[in-house]
Amino acid sequence: MNLLEVEDVTIERSGLPVVRGVSLTVAEGKISVVLGANGAGKTSLLEGISGAVRVSSGQVRLAGQRIEKARPWRRARAGVAHVEQNRTVFRDLSVVDNLRAGCRRDASIEEAFELFPELGKQRSVAAGLLSGGEQQMLVLGRALLGRPKVLLIDEMSLGLAPMVIERLARAVGELAGTGVGVLLVEQFAALALSVADHAYVLARGEVVFQGERAELLDDEELLRALYLGDPTRSQV
Repeated sequence: MNLLEVEDVTIERSGLPVVRGVSLTVAEGKISVVLGANGAGKTSLLEGISGAVRVSSGQVRLAGQRIEKARPWRRARAGVAHVEQNRTVFRDLSVVDNLRAGCRRDASIEEAFELFPELGKQRSVAAGLLSGGEQQMLVLGRALLGRPKVLLIDEMSLGLAPMVIERLARAVGELAGTGVGVLLVEQFAALALSVADHAYVLARGEVVFQGERAELLDDEELLRALYLGDPTRSQV
């Protein structure tokens, strides 16, 4: 079952299209990844899905219901959780209070500590004093407590050590295992493909590849172009 369906979506910034006619799906319990160089339109795509920016044209459906014109808080209440790349924690609040801020009535903050035992040891610590990796765990844990249907994650690995990135990747896999659909935007192909079920590659706002993880791994030219930072079809 597809929890999220994006159909022919275009997003503009300052009157210029930064996402052009993008279509993708995220299935229940699966991880879809969006790869591409900086400036490819990846972050704008997630912002259009969550409502942070306006969708100029096209449709966004969550569990079959159109949401592209809904306010961001309504999308969040319907089940869209957006983990932004700048790790938006409440820096002066404790770990526990950060988790409470996103906790639905039918959730318990202990669930976040089960996913990330590292946070359980720092319940009373102000979020601003946590390491970058711990802050990323905190925002993922907080998103989990909002009972999302679909989890949008933007550049999870940004500025983190490889060991921490591997830990976060395992946690994302565990979240998908609970039935949550995950849309992971990532610049580093190796990390994303280590957990992906389905992959999309964006270049200059357009999808230049879509397919199963194994298909992309078999496309050596496209993978090489991704690592070089410009995966346009004219070059691969």
